[in-house]
Amino acid sequence: MQNATGRMAWEGILTHPMTGRVTEKPRKIGKTVCSDLGLSLEEAKMVISNCAPYIDRIKLAFGTTVLYSEEYLMAKIKAFRDADIVVNTGGTCGEIAMYEGVFDRWLEHAKYLGFNAIEVSDGTINVTDKERCEMIEKVLKAGFECCTEVGKKMEEAQLEMSEAIRQIKRDLAYGVSTVTVESRGSAKGVGVFDKNGKVKADDVEAILDAGIDPTRLTWEAPTKVGQEFFIAYFGNNVNLANVRVNEVIALEGLRCGLRGDTLDKVVRGLVK
Repeated sequence: MQNATGRMAWEGILTHPMTGRVTEKPRKIGKTVCSDLGLSLEEAKMVISNCAPYIDRIKLAFGTTVLYSEEYLMAKIKAFRDADIVVNTGGTCGEIAMYEGVFDRWLEHAKYLGFNAIEVSDGTINVTDKERCEMIEKVLKAGFECCTEVGKKMEEAQLEMSEAIRQIKRDLAYGVSTVTVESRGSAKGVGVFDKNGKVKADDVEAILDAGIDPTRLTWEAPTKVGQEFFIAYFGNNVNLANVRVNEVIALEGLRCGLRGDTLDKVVRGLVK
């Protein structure tokens, strides 16, 4: 059985207090990107049954796909794609391919396995602008959707905001579909999150003041604190990533004013 198809449970009685949410897929804005940290095939099918209409893309995180047998991984990718969910490799997986000098072969095999999107990042390794451009060009030429990630994973290696902005603009100029702003799963001391897990509004404003189109950005927001901030700041059609698969429905509730945190803002007239 597939959730959120047919007549909804409270149809004709209750509506979404926060209006304007884009509900039809494929969405161009308001995308929810989940991180799969190692779901079994059966668990993936359960996530699909419950959440597919609310998930736009799923990242098979890190280099976890190296630990799957080929047949099993292909079955898992197919299950997601059959549910109209874009499937991308973890950025770290591509970084390992670059580090080991097999990026071209890796990209070809990703196509064979069934991925339809590739994440290009340098969160752990260091690459030059030229190398990154070549990676993106190869991904696009191979027919994948290319999404990139800007930022470093280690707290001690964080980019200056001016450099992060330069890299975001660079990637968008290369023609990627979206640039994700790194936060890791902790959302503490990484990217636009401070050491206590709060979003640094000044950093977000600096990115927007640089003239970057917010609809082409995806914000990693694995915590409710981050999700609530970005929804309040950009509206319920903000692109959010690194969402835990067991929190997809809860996030959609935030987007639609079906949780106290955002319903309160509707009641007080702070959002529509």
